[in-house]
Amino acid sequence: MIEQKQQLEDAVNEALAIAKQLGADQAEVALGKTSGISVNTRLGEVENIEFNHDGAMGISVYVNHCKGSASTADLSIEAIKSSVKAAVDIAKYTSNDPYAGLLEMDSLENNPLDLDLYHPSTHSTTELLEIAKQCEDIALSSDERIVNSDGAGFNSHSSVKVYGNSHGFLHSYASSHHSLSCMLIGQYEDDMQRDYSYTSARDINDMFTPEWVAEQAVKRTVERLGAQKIKTQESPVIFAPEVASGLFGHLVGAISGSSIYKKSTFLLDRLDTQIFPEWMRISEKPHLHKGIASSPYDQEGGKTFTRNIIEDGVLQTYLLTGYAARKLNMTSTGHAGGIHNWFVKDNGLDLSGLFKEMGTGLFVTELMGQGVNIVTGDYSRGASGFWIENGLIAYPVHEITIAGNLKDMFMGIEAVASDIDPRSSLKTGSILINKMKIAGA
Repeated sequence: MIEQKQQLEDAVNEALAIAKQLGADQAEVALGKTSGISVNTRLGEVENIEFNHDGAMGISVYVNHCKGSASTADLSIEAIKSSVKAAVDIAKYTSNDPYAGLLEMDSLENNPLDLDLYHPSTHSTTELLEIAKQCEDIALSSDERIVNSDGAGFNSHSSVKVYGNSHGFLHSYASSHHSLSCMLIGQYEDDMQRDYSYTSARDINDMFTPEWVAEQAVKRTVERLGAQKIKTQESPVIFAPEVASGLFGHLVGAISGSSIYKKSTFLLDRLDTQIFPEWMRISEKPHLHKGIASSPYDQEGGKTFTRNIIEDGVLQTYLLTGYAARKLNMTSTGHAGGIHNWFVKDNGLDLSGLFKEMGTGLFVTELMGQGVNIVTGDYSRGASGFWIENGLIAYPVHEITIAGNLKDMFMGIEAVASDIDPRSSLKTGSILINKMKIAGA
């Protein structure tokens, strides 16, 4: 993969030169190549082995603030010329947009850091299959209530990303990502439940063991058995880390530049105002070595910064691309392509301490459906998890809906536990919200 970098950079340079020759005022080219393997086993048998080697070049040109885009998976000179010409031709028919164009030169990252993101696997296909099989075997033999499996899978991929533009920016970096997962089916009397667990990392050596994945998958599956319905009521709710990260993901969408300039967010005009409790802090750290969402620069070549997104409960920044920044008369924040390693401050409680803090209420471990309106903040999703009484798990629950409004939910966060899920790009522990509506039996 590393050996391809120079070849890919040459292809990007070629595309930029052709764009200039064809009269483009500005041009940018993004090129990515990914290769890897995915293996799956089920009930001790090989179910799937898939190799992939793919990639494409995306080309955008700007002619008098009119944008045209094209792409090609063929990196021959003829194909690149044809694609650039197509982009220039398209630009002749698009509307003039005074905000269209490249990121300003002073916002480009001209000295990108090496973040140690590339750790390719040295395992053979046989070895990866054996790891997946071992994980599933451990799970199936751990508890008699585990009666079936949807399989275990190991994925290992490496990629190279190259970005260049007509401002003279041209950089590339390689990265890797590996994951192991296992999904099980449990049964007790007439009740059947399914759940899973996984581990992922840039470096295989940083992943949790197959034993850990198997044990977590078994634990999560058997704990769901015997799930009950509960009555419709209003109650405190705890979101487990896996679903709490999604809750803060709605914050990402609500403060993204496109949502702001389209005025399609419940957090419009809330910059520098309090939207969380005063103790809340959410920080972003793009330059962590081996970080799942680390990036030396964003997808426009923009600088990425360590910063606080929320400080003392106050919204410190929007998440802006170059285009959004110009629309809003602001400066790019380096968020073209998404966020970079968010950390939510905890209050020092572990999960059991958070249960005691809540006393009685709902502990949500799974959410279903897409019932979230970013414009109004209205929130309604199917859920399952556990009912907590006197600070202890009483029984599993399912077939319920939880509802509220994200404004109230954010301000209603009473505590964040220390049980952070290290596998997520948005790292948070379980969160306790003071009250939500629960629709049940």
